[in-house]
Amino acid sequence: MVAPRGATFYQLHLLLDKHAGEQLELVDTLAERVQTLGGVAVGDPRHIAEITSIPRPPDGVEEVPAMLSRLLEAHEVILTQAHDAASRTAELGDDGTNDLLVSQIIRTGELQAWFLAEHLVDTPLVRS
Repeated sequence: MVAPRGATFYQLHLLLDKHAGEQLELVDTLAERVQTLGGVAVGDPRHIAEITSIPRPPDGVEEVPAMLSRLLEAHEVILTQAHDAASRTAELGDDGTNDLLVSQIIRTGELQAWFLAEHLVDTPLVRS
């Protein structure tokens, strides 16, 4: 992600730093859950880039509304997948994974999406 510029630089910098920290914590928690259940967590960034459903960001500088809109779209994808996974884990009786998905992944994602959307309230969304 390219660093934001302009009048809201400082506020966005703080928001995105907090955002990234929370996402890293969620990734670590998910990886621990996978390992706890006997799976193998994907740890190689190249492999992650191959299997993700989130499009790669463009090279170079992009305008702040485009960057935030793209990030909001990524949250929408993740939230849809997390809701689907939560439904499946509930059906399977995997309460631990269901709780992780609902109380941490979904709740954090919804809050982060809300913060981004509120930042864009006076700016039209830009679909990439």
